[in-house]
Amino acid sequence: KGVAAGCVGSARERRFAKKAQALADARERLAALRVTPTEARRHGIAVNRDGIRRSAADLLRYPGVDLARLASIWPELATVPADVAEQAEIDARYAGYVERQAADIRAFRRDESLMLPPDLDYGTVGSLSTEGRQRLEATRPATLGAAARVPGVTPAALVALLRHVRRRDDRLSA
Repeated sequence: KGVAAGCVGSARERRFAKKAQALADARERLAALRVTPTEARRHGIAVNRDGIRRSAADLLRYPGVDLARLASIWPELATVPADVAEQAEIDARYAGYVERQAADIRAFRRDESLMLPPDLDYGTVGSLSTEGRQRLEATRPATLGAAARVPGVTPAALVALLRHVRRRDDRLSA
């Protein structure tokens, strides 16, 4: 978009494309390189002795493990440029959070049309901030999707609201 709008020059576009390709290559390599728990422990990386082979990307999630340390197991990782290594380490550390958030988004999209009871007492919904509760009480949205569009209602509040309504429905149907 930046190139199309004329605010990103061709030199910067080439640098970005080159780094993006190097990062994709590094991610692929990190996913392909695998080690047993015994081999990891032999290199000073304490993992559970569960027999599960872990990828280099998995090992980056452990405290104190970085690409430089993994290069002692797989020397070919020493050739990864520093800026790419830094981004790969960040990606690996946050991968679990990103996956969890993606799952939350998929679940929300599935439940976006969930009808909220018109008589819902927002004061009984746990984990709602005072601001969120007040705004929901004032607007009384009809669906979870409508609640998502209320300013001041956070994703965490939506998850709490979803759980509360489901529990309420379960109790009423029991």
